[in-house]
Amino acid sequence: MSIAIPPVRFDDPAVFGRVAVLMGGTSAERDVSLDSGNGVLAALRSRGVDAHAVDGIPALVDGIRAGNFDRVFNILHGNKGGGEDGVVQGLLEALGVPFTGPGVLGSALTMDKIRTKQVWMAAGLPTPRFVRVGSGEDLRAAVLELGLPVFVKPSCEGSSVGVFRILAESDIDAAAGFAAGYAGELLAEQMVQGGEYTVGILGEAALPSIRIVPAGDWYDYHAKYIADDTQYICPGMEGEAEGAIRALSLAAFKAVGCSGWGRVDVMLDRERGLQLIEVNTAPGMTSHSLVPKAAAQVGIDYAELCWRVLEDTVAEVSA
Repeated sequence: MSIAIPPVRFDDPAVFGRVAVLMGGTSAERDVSLDSGNGVLAALRSRGVDAHAVDGIPALVDGIRAGNFDRVFNILHGNKGGGEDGVVQGLLEALGVPFTGPGVLGSALTMDKIRTKQVWMAAGLPTPRFVRVGSGEDLRAAVLELGLPVFVKPSCEGSSVGVFRILAESDIDAAAGFAAGYAGELLAEQMVQGGEYTVGILGEAALPSIRIVPAGDWYDYHAKYIADDTQYICPGMEGEAEGAIRALSLAAFKAVGCSGWGRVDVMLDRERGLQLIEVNTAPGMTSHSLVPKAAAQVGIDYAELCWRVLEDTVAEVSA
């Protein structure tokens, strides 16, 4: 596949110094983050990097204060103790410690699905119609305003946490029960009728798309992290269609202030074409994860992918 991937910039692991692999934390995605982090840790060590596991932000702060780390490979997932909401990015920028992934703006913005979609709409990029449901507001009315079928999800969670698929009015009750005990905003979004895709971003390159075909009705938490019968077709499209989905994903990633690496989720609506769903700024790196699958299609194995992501934390040296 003809995707321009530049050569690696360094071959000496000493250039990275001591690396904190930040994982775990206290978000709802802790277990997935630990799985991802342990994979990254083993991969970096296999290439000679002086990498160390760090569980959560307080432990990272202690390590930095002690002078133990030169840079951070952030594989925390989620918010509220996760590392995708801009908080840890702001901390590290203030302390002058390089880190992987987007900075404060891109991380904070894309953690919020509602604001991400608002930016995409302002930029003229395609995304499904939605209604914002604030804490205590009438979820049923929002769902009926959009018209079934609808997905309801927290605006600031990931990994399919708190996601409800509403096909009939009787399905609203379960989502409304969740909403009653949830303090944050919810996103009610028109369900796209069509294929599900994801595109990994690595620097200035959009990796081959992946079409996701779960054995069940939809790509839920079980299909993402547990099941072995989910199909991943890569590349997910062919010819001009493949070029179009990669170009759209890269544009969407940059529109919300992101750089470095990440993943953009897209769906192909039968009538409206490609529709942007969300951005992940610290993609999973488990055995089931998608960015490693896409990277493999262009000859980048798991360990090299981790190396390339870490390379992005080392500033270019002018001649």
